[in-house]
Amino acid sequence: MAVHVIDEANRCLQCKKPMCQQGCPIHTPIPAMIKALKEGGLEEAGAMLFSNNPMSLVCSLVCNHERQCEGHCVLGRKGQPVHVSSIENYISDTCLERIDVQCQPKNGKKVAVIGSGPSGLAAAQELNRRGHEVTVFERRDRIGGLLRYGIPNMKLDKSVIDRRVKLMEAEGVVFQTGVDVGKDRKASQIRKEFDRVVLACGASNPRDISVPGREAGNICFAVDFLTSVTKSLLDSNFEDKQYISPKGKDVLVIGGGDTGNDCVGTAIRLGAKSVTQLEMMPEPPKERTLQNPWPEWPRVLKTDYGQEEAIAVFGKDPRIYQTTVTEFIKDEKGNVKKAKIVKLAPKKDEKTGRMNMVPVE
Repeated sequence: MAVHVIDEANRCLQCKKPMCQQGCPIHTPIPAMIKALKEGGLEEAGAMLFSNNPMSLVCSLVCNHERQCEGHCVLGRKGQPVHVSSIENYISDTCLERIDVQCQPKNGKKVAVIGSGPSGLAAAQELNRRGHEVTVFERRDRIGGLLRYGIPNMKLDKSVIDRRVKLMEAEGVVFQTGVDVGKDRKASQIRKEFDRVVLACGASNPRDISVPGREAGNICFAVDFLTSVTKSLLDSNFEDKQYISPKGKDVLVIGGGDTGNDCVGTAIRLGAKSVTQLEMMPEPPKERTLQNPWPEWPRVLKTDYGQEEAIAVFGKDPRIYQTTVTEFIKDEKGNVKKAKIVKLAPKKDEKTGRMNMVPVE
């Protein structure tokens, strides 16, 4: 692994005006990090990563680098960009083992962090290292929020989260699970006990689809499906059967983003009979068009692991573009058995100038 990473690092041109860093939404100092690694400064590179992003190991696995830093790499104009994700993963993974536990003198201030997802964990670590007494409240039975239950294990192994949590506990952060603030603990109690409160509750309200037949059985939100699968896996290796099982079923995934892809991959691995994925937007081109020059965000076709597995298992890409559901049809038991769909086409809104996807009559 180290040889491959060094080879990738050696491909970096150390551009005077690096676009890769501008492509990163949290502005990781990518060229400086790679330069330090090339010159043998692994700890220095790790310090750059962790000071900018304490969750860098997670980001190296789940961040869409193809659309971010790697999509802005100058080498990608005519060939393969520098594989920043593998470099970041190697540095983070190696340096995390070498981090010295930092127990800062406490200043007497107490902070409550509500939610233990990526933002809650990052905030808790930074506040703790500034001398505050930090307690993280999580309503579920395990720490991690979206990282724990919203992302499948094959994409983010939960040992990655556990390593970070254990390090934070050693540094003095207190974690309380099974506490739903507002129900189990009143907000007034929290505010009275702590000097400051950080709300890192996430965005767990899913976007619904309002069409006839939506109330049919066997229709669920993506995060509910993924959560049930991961919890059953962690609790009993699926022996408790307490998860939404797609085994032997024809599965329809509505949505073509990262979460939809995770649902496709999860359904296939759990034995789905077939998987179809609906995407309302047009199919992107395989390469940049003249209207999408470098270093703009690369609007090109991405085939992720879920679609790749569908192609390998079923022989075709599961995605149907420019399509959405207009009605669900129930069987005699009230469960969904069919879905009526409609083709969509882009149409410019004359008032706003914005392109909207509208049904084709």
